[in-house]
Amino acid sequence: MQLRVPPQPQPASTPRRASRKKVPEGTLLTRVTAPLAPYARKLEPLAHRLAPYARKLRPAYPRPGRAGWRRWMPSWRQWVGAVLTSVCLSSAFLVIAYAATDIPQNLNSYATQQDNVYFWSDGTPMARTGWVQRQAMPLKDIPEQVRWAVLAAENESFYSDPGISVKGLTRALYRTVGKGDTQGGSTITQQYVKNVYLNQNQTVSRKFTEAMIALKLDNQMSKDQILEGYLNTSWFGRGTYGIQRAAQAYYGKDVSRLNPSEAAFLASLLKGAGLYDPTLNPANRHRAVERWSWILDRMVKIGKLSQSERDKYRTFPEPLKQNPLYDTGQQSDYLVQLASQYAKKSANLSDKDFDLGGYQIYTTFDRKKENALTAAVTKARKEGKQTLPGPAKNAHYGAASVASDGRILAVYGGPDHRTQGFNESNAGSVQAGSAFLPFVYAAGLEHGVHKTRGGPATPVTPDTLYDGDDGVPVITPEGPYWDRSGKKVSAHNEGKKSYGRIPLSQALAQSVNTPFMQLGMDTGLDQVRRTALATGLLPSSMGPQVPALSLGSSTPSAIRMANGYATFAAEGQHTEPYSVRRMTRNGTAVPLATPKPRRAVSSTTASQVTDALTDAFRTAHPGAVSAERPVAGMAGHAQDDTASWYIGTADSVSTAVVVYRMDLAKSLQSLPLEGIAGTATTTGVPYTIWTNATRPPG
Repeated sequence: MQLRVPPQPQPASTPRRASRKKVPEGTLLTRVTAPLAPYARKLEPLAHRLAPYARKLRPAYPRPGRAGWRRWMPSWRQWVGAVLTSVCLSSAFLVIAYAATDIPQNLNSYATQQDNVYFWSDGTPMARTGWVQRQAMPLKDIPEQVRWAVLAAENESFYSDPGISVKGLTRALYRTVGKGDTQGGSTITQQYVKNVYLNQNQTVSRKFTEAMIALKLDNQMSKDQILEGYLNTSWFGRGTYGIQRAAQAYYGKDVSRLNPSEAAFLASLLKGAGLYDPTLNPANRHRAVERWSWILDRMVKIGKLSQSERDKYRTFPEPLKQNPLYDTGQQSDYLVQLASQYAKKSANLSDKDFDLGGYQIYTTFDRKKENALTAAVTKARKEGKQTLPGPAKNAHYGAASVASDGRILAVYGGPDHRTQGFNESNAGSVQAGSAFLPFVYAAGLEHGVHKTRGGPATPVTPDTLYDGDDGVPVITPEGPYWDRSGKKVSAHNEGKKSYGRIPLSQALAQSVNTPFMQLGMDTGLDQVRRTALATGLLPSSMGPQVPALSLGSSTPSAIRMANGYATFAAEGQHTEPYSVRRMTRNGTAVPLATPKPRRAVSSTTASQVTDALTDAFRTAHPGAVSAERPVAGMAGHAQDDTASWYIGTADSVSTAVVVYRMDLAKSLQSLPLEGIAGTATTTGVPYTIWTNATRPPG
């Protein structure tokens, strides 16, 4: 018997579901494809003919009729299809990229470099480094052999290539992506594009853009126009852009007067002036000679220099030791050198970026103090030539004034930067001698002394007594100190004078050596070294850690000695010396890592050292003492009469003056003074210079 089930009523559909099932008339797809229908019908026969081949190229995985690993290998048809597809897509991409790339209308900063302007501390202009201005030279004025020296070095196929080198680009991309370094691989056209249109970043995107612009530029400009632009915008070091400025900077002549040998050297600089300027260091010279020779040989190989002419150039054409465009003959040349070095280091700028110019460098140099210091040294130098013409030939006068907050206010670098690039104020080449004693005194006051090895420190005060007799042997906790030759080490005073038991403060005031050699041993030579470094001396200038360290075997510069004494005047707070207070580029501030003060010694120690130096000045120059303007300072004399110092502090400014003799043409070995610094240590030439330079106006 069959049961009949009555039909169940269907639930009413919701509007949403109903709308989902309903297909509206004239869908978007229909509207888009409708215009294409006639073309599709025309192509339909062709599609039918190609369909069997397309089905064969369609991957079938795993491949039927194959076993093992062969089931997963594409057929040769599929390989061919993939390669052809890649080639077509790549070609299409390059065509589109080429069409979409425009040559920029605005040149970049590498093609529009400017002067750097330096200002005195009062904001008035001090100097303008105008050598960065490029002097554009028409190609016709650049000798053909000079051009071919550059082409042989950088791109010998320049006149035949399309503006890019596929091989070079591939190598550059491999190095940039695969190894992360910045090797080039560019034609001259690409380098020109980089110089005037793009930045110097070594990235894949920049390389690709460079290649596209180079291709387009090669089709729009003649090869000679590109070469002319390249030679006028490339960086050659020494602050120069363009081969005309480079010829003047390295050989003091116009480019039209260069011979092939000189041109080959300049061409070598295009690979990196910082690595090939032979005046910077011996390694650079070795690289420069090697590449110079290679370039000349390449010129012979490509037929642009005969072998007979090549044989004339077997001796490396030594360039000038410094850029003559840099020098004005004024003392400001040394100031510019000092400020530019500090600015680049403090702002983390490369030489190349800094040489682009546009910087306004506001220095710490005080015009009045600089003029006074220069006048004082110039007068002393002139008098030395008149009274002792023989020794005066090799006499040097280094001087610097540094404020207690680290500002370098004035320096005397030398007679003329054009003939002596050696900056006497910043040279660490002569011993400090007894001018080093305050640092030993400060170390003893700060750290105490150890009479037994490993025992507790005993405090030292200005009244602590030490033996001031001449020839006193140096004692260690174990007994006398013996040198390597087996002799007892002993200290000697100037003139071999003996003073008996003497308080340390008085010993410093009278510049008695023997107490301080023993104090250095008792305190620990490592502590003496740390104290000297903390107050401003450089590690590279410190002498060997032997007893003679306490008597000034270190070789600090005048700037560093002034800075060290300034630390005592600043109540033990040390600030590294600096010569630039702020810098802008076309009005925009450039961040500088300006040094901050830090504690070197306690204020008590600094005050006790200053008191002893004040007594030293009062003892040596009683007639110059002024209650309104207290002065703390002392003279110093180096061993074997090779240097004479005076360092004094007045009005929170420490000024150091050193006189020494050295034949720079032969070596950096100090020579005996032979009377050029005067006969009296306390009233000699250094003190006279100091007095004339620091005398209050009016």
